[in-house]
Amino acid sequence: MISNQILQKTVDGLSQITQMDFAVFDTEGSVLATTSADAKSYKGAVDEFSASSDESLMALGARFYKVSDEGHVEYIVMVSGKGADIATIGRIAAFQIQELLVAYRERFDKDNFIKNLLLDNLLLVDIYNRAKKLHVDVDARRVVLVVEVGNDKVGDEMERIRTLFGLKSADFVTAVDERNIIVVKDVGATGSYEDVEKTAHVILDAFSDRSEGDAPRIAYGTIVGEIKEVSRSYKEATMALDVGKIFFREKDVIAYSVLGIGRLIYQLPIPLCKMFIKEIFENKTPDQFDEETLVTINKFFENSLNVSETSRQLYIHRNTLVYRLDKLQKSTGLDLRVFEDAITFKIALMVVEYMKYMEDQNF
Repeated sequence: MISNQILQKTVDGLSQITQMDFAVFDTEGSVLATTSADAKSYKGAVDEFSASSDESLMALGARFYKVSDEGHVEYIVMVSGKGADIATIGRIAAFQIQELLVAYRERFDKDNFIKNLLLDNLLLVDIYNRAKKLHVDVDARRVVLVVEVGNDKVGDEMERIRTLFGLKSADFVTAVDERNIIVVKDVGATGSYEDVEKTAHVILDAFSDRSEGDAPRIAYGTIVGEIKEVSRSYKEATMALDVGKIFFREKDVIAYSVLGIGRLIYQLPIPLCKMFIKEIFENKTPDQFDEETLVTINKFFENSLNVSETSRQLYIHRNTLVYRLDKLQKSTGLDLRVFEDAITFKIALMVVEYMKYMEDQNF
C-alpha cells in the first residue's frame, strides 16, 4: 500500500501543474490525501461510486475515478476545478496513482523475496524462478549491509535509508527484525570494498542529527557474484556487527573482512574459553590486573612489542618497563617480549572480552 505521505506529495504536484484540486479516498470514503479544503464533503458520492460498477462518475461538480489493483478497487481519485480538460486530467491523475500502486506492489513482492533469500527460506530452484519473475538480476555483484538502529527507533529510519537508494534502483532496503535495517547493495561490475565503505558512511550521514549514543552501527559482508550467495553476505554482516561490539567498539562501520582472529574467538563455546583461561592463568584472569599493568600491556601490543617505543609513549624509563614485564612474567609465566607468549596473552585478553560480552547478553 502506498503511504499517505507519497499520495499527498503526488496530489500536491498534480495540483501545482494543473491548478485544480485533487483528493484520494479509500473505498470507505476516508480522505487519504487532498488539496481541497472540503474533500470530506464528497464522502457520500465516494461511497455511492465505490459500490457501483462504473469506472468514473461526475457528481457535485467533481469527477471521480477508480484505481484498482489486480481487480480490487484500492483508491478513489477525485478532481475538481474549471476547465474543459478536467476529464483528461482526472484520467491522468488516476493513471499516476495506478502506476504508483503497481510500483509499490512490485517493491512489496521483491521485499518478500529478498527477506526469504536472506533467511535461506528458498530452495535453489525457487530463487532463480522468482528472481526471473520479479526481474531481479541473478548475476549482479552485491553486498549486504546491516544497519543497527536499536530498539529505540523513531520510526523514520527505513524511509531515511530508502530515500538514499531510490524506488527504481537495483538496491533493496528491508528488515527482518526490530533492531536492524538491511541494505542489499548492487555494487556493479567494478564496485570495490572502498565503495561499500563510502556507502556505509553515506548512510551514517543520513542520521547525523542523532546524538552519538543514538547513531546507528553498520556492518557489511563480502561482495558476492550470484544471488544465491546473498544470504552468506548477510550472515557475515550480522557476525561482523556482533564481533565489532566486542573487539571494535570504537568503530561505527565494521567490515567482515577485518575481523581477523576475533571472528574465530566469537565462534568458540564458552566452556572451552573458560578452560583456556584457566589453563593459562590458573586462578587469575587478565582483566584482574591493575590499571597500570593493563595500560602497559595494551601499549606494548600497540607498538608491536617494541620496548623503546612503548617506554617513550608511556613516559617511563626503559628499565621501568622491563621491570613491569618481568613482574608480569613471574605472575603469569608469560614473557610478552617472546612472540609466542605475546600471542597467547593477546588471545587470552580477547577471549575474556568475548566471555564478558556473552555474559552481559545473557542478563
